[in-house]
Amino acid sequence: MLTETPALDNRMTARDTLRYFAEVYGVPAGERTRRIDELLGVFELGKRAGSKVGGFSKGMRQRLALARTLIHDPDIIFLDEPTSGLDPVAIREVHQMIEQLSHRGRTVFLCTHNLAEAERLCDRVAVLAQGRVLAIGATQELGSQLNRGHRVSVEVNADDVARAVNLFTQTPPVSLAEPVLDRAAARQGSAFITLHGAGRADVPQLIRAAVQQGLELYRIQPEAPTLEDVYFALQEL
Repeated sequence: MLTETPALDNRMTARDTLRYFAEVYGVPAGERTRRIDELLGVFELGKRAGSKVGGFSKGMRQRLALARTLIHDPDIIFLDEPTSGLDPVAIREVHQMIEQLSHRGRTVFLCTHNLAEAERLCDRVAVLAQGRVLAIGATQELGSQLNRGHRVSVEVNADDVARAVNLFTQTPPVSLAEPVLDRAAARQGSAFITLHGAGRADVPQLIRAAVQQGLELYRIQPEAPTLEDVYFALQEL
């Protein structure tokens, strides 16, 4: 288990920390050095293996705590905000490590407020509030249960936004056509509109309607409900 603020002994070196916990968890003596060197390499702590933990940055301490958690190659792992305080490169490495653990048959419980992180890494998600589970399942399953169906993202010429919103609002099964602020698109003279209530099967019909009205259509992409959609829908219940 990795807690959000793991306790580390500032007087010990990184290598001594891992060696101590390898002994505590019963890692065979013949495997300890290999396992320690492997984890120090994975978390880029090899050059600081002999340094005392008291001089480590927050990110380095977090990486060492992760290595300590994995020293005995556990079957079930609880990670509480494992990427807190890490730089983008370290975050990517932790994500890759979690994916590798899953592929190796390990069960990982990830506790995080980062919805994008949970959606990317988790096969199933549980949304909790005040100690109570509000929903549990795959993101798309939860989206369907909460009537947060698929939607379609459309990119049109910026000059056609008002006309496009009016057209798509009157094109079944679209329930709402909502302009989306996208500065990058605006700099290129285009704009995005999200069509709620429509899905992949409706794309041909939407394209035909746009072409018939002479809209400059740059892109049309069906989108499944996101974990953020699910989360905020649950807050409304």
